[in-house]
Amino acid sequence: MPDLRNAQPELPALLTDVQQHFAQRIVPLWQGAGWNAQMALPFEALSPEHQPLPVQRYRAMACARQLYLFASRIEQPGAREHAAALFRSLQRHFHDAEHGGWFYSIDAQGAPLDRRKDLYTHAFIIFACAHYWSRVREPLVESTLNAALSVVSEHFSRDDGLYEASLAEDWSSLDSGPLQNPLMHLAEAFLATLSVRKDTAVQQALEALAEAMQAHFIDPEHGVMLEKPRTAVDNWFEPGHQFEWYYLLASSPLLRGSALHQSIERAFGYAEQHGVMAGAVLAMLNTKGEVRDATQRIWAQAEYLRALALRPGAEAKVLAQLKALQARFLHAGGWYECRDASGKVSRNDMPSTTPYHLATCLEGLQLQV
Repeated sequence: MPDLRNAQPELPALLTDVQQHFAQRIVPLWQGAGWNAQMALPFEALSPEHQPLPVQRYRAMACARQLYLFASRIEQPGAREHAAALFRSLQRHFHDAEHGGWFYSIDAQGAPLDRRKDLYTHAFIIFACAHYWSRVREPLVESTLNAALSVVSEHFSRDDGLYEASLAEDWSSLDSGPLQNPLMHLAEAFLATLSVRKDTAVQQALEALAEAMQAHFIDPEHGVMLEKPRTAVDNWFEPGHQFEWYYLLASSPLLRGSALHQSIERAFGYAEQHGVMAGAVLAMLNTKGEVRDATQRIWAQAEYLRALALRPGAEAKVLAQLKALQARFLHAGGWYECRDASGKVSRNDMPSTTPYHLATCLEGLQLQV
């Protein structure tokens, strides 16, 4: 592990500044202007002036990410009560009492909108409930965790060790096939579950998933994680996801040293060389390393930063990237979500899903500093 504190003595103070910004300027938005008290749900996004954007929908995934945020180790006034409200809302608004599982979204009045069952949503419900249960140890929370694990195993799993990305309301096939991003967050959810309890079935599922990702999603030439199975036409990779996978694998005693970890380790330099320009993480490249989308997103910057914190010899990069995150993406009213290829702010609304990335980044850095 890098010796961050000794190699970069100004890093702890800078990290404290960024953590204070997060705790004082960002998290309270979702207890105030970003909170719909009538629905007991976070609005999907806030304007730069801290006004909720017109409500088109509420997503179960966004509710689950916010549940994680307020169940995490942040010392925030009212966090425990807010997490409890989010957990109740997850069940009340999104759970499908007829078929099981959770709907993707509801409309502004609270009626089911997109009734499909998607793996991405269920992965975040597992992830959030694992963290929340570790804090409160309430039987209802663990039973919800178990229910989410059960429907993933029963309905989403495939014969090749992968999982369908999306299914119909009644669990019938939509021929979606597997996609990288939901599978990554499923791995993250399995890791979160194993961090709070021993679970042989989850451990076996995680190991099998890692083997299947190696077999079906790793580009054999460069080792990068592709967004679709490698037999798909017009495939691509996202540097932010390379760094996110790197952190999950390198920080896990169970997966560290696996074939998948070795591939992502080998690909790290390639992803940096082609996907990080002047310290900015680019959104999307083809398998030849050519840029397809040069948008700079705050979540990708955060994932690169926490991945670097696990890289030997990357102490100076960690400091530089934390400075860049602070200077380019944080502002007095919160944060900038995206900058374009020229560095101009291209999206200045603040989605309720982004604090999850900042929280996991800061937690990862705190463990190393």
